[in-house]
Amino acid sequence: TMRAEGLDVIDLGGGDPDFITPQHVRDAAVAALHAGDTHYVASNGTPALRKAIAEKLHRDNDVAVDPMTEVIVTPGGKASLFQAMLTLVEPGVEVLIPEPAWVSYVPMVEVAGGRPVGVPLDPDDGFRIMADILEAHVTADTRILLINSPNNPTGRVLDQAELDAIAHVAQERDLLVFSDEMYEKILYDGHQHRAIASLPGMAERTLTFNGLSKAYAMTGWRLGYVAGPAPYIKQIAKVHSHSVTCATSFAQAGGVAALTGPQAFISEMVAAWDQRRRAVSEGINAIRGLRCPLAEGAFYAFVDARELGTGSVALADRLLREARVALVPGVAFGASGEGHLRLSFATGDDLLAESVKRIGDVLGHR
Repeated sequence: TMRAEGLDVIDLGGGDPDFITPQHVRDAAVAALHAGDTHYVASNGTPALRKAIAEKLHRDNDVAVDPMTEVIVTPGGKASLFQAMLTLVEPGVEVLIPEPAWVSYVPMVEVAGGRPVGVPLDPDDGFRIMADILEAHVTADTRILLINSPNNPTGRVLDQAELDAIAHVAQERDLLVFSDEMYEKILYDGHQHRAIASLPGMAERTLTFNGLSKAYAMTGWRLGYVAGPAPYIKQIAKVHSHSVTCATSFAQAGGVAALTGPQAFISEMVAAWDQRRRAVSEGINAIRGLRCPLAEGAFYAFVDARELGTGSVALADRLLREARVALVPGVAFGASGEGHLRLSFATGDDLLAESVKRIGDVLGHR
């Protein structure tokens, strides 16, 4: 609305990479179009893309799946999660969601008739997940534990101790794990992503959700997937086929090219984000009342503004009005996100520098 009024607003609220999909991926989709690949395809995805996904999971994540019975290609990662929720969450079922968490998880559970149970993580402990914290929220109605690493909004990457704790609780309490790994390729400072499905005893109780949006700058293509045990996939496939039929045919040709072609694009993109991550953190840390830990993964800074003593909604509103910078209030990601602001550094260097300057002009410097 402010932009429509001609006001110069810098939007750092989104989650869209500021890069264009690699040329060879675009070429593959265009070639598929010219070849007449404009019809329905197999509901669960083209065999070529499902095979490429299975090979990627084996190669990158040490997770073995059958491409024909344990993978569904969906129109975006969000659709894969939503379809799984609609399939596996029944009225009264509780889904544990460590918070801060992506804004869409809670509504998905609610639409499916379930009860989202937020598990507040401690910002002073780096939002780490501990077994006892999870255990304290498990009830007789808990069926699913949803995790997201690298995390949106915090930028945390789950370490081995946290993964072991999650696996222990899931096995002890017979929980199904939904693992959202959309940002797995976006890592900094030597941090490594490990798929929880690769841990002993976890493949049979984990659904892995991922997609091509973030790693290959393909947000508009709408290509995601869910992979896991055949009995679950068989049921999710029913919701998938009766709701979306299939993901776009020629987009899937691009998906094959992305997963099987050159991967250098990813490291080049991540290197650019790494520079911005450091510049933003340095700039924000010089502003009065703000603290900006370096993200371990993804492309968000989760700025700690608790020192200011202002609610995150009020602070975001003030910065929008006075600095003309749009940020996401931390409380949008759950109660433990209060006192924080999410800032996306997947935008141009000049815009980021100007944003930090504007915020500093409003709040003052240390």
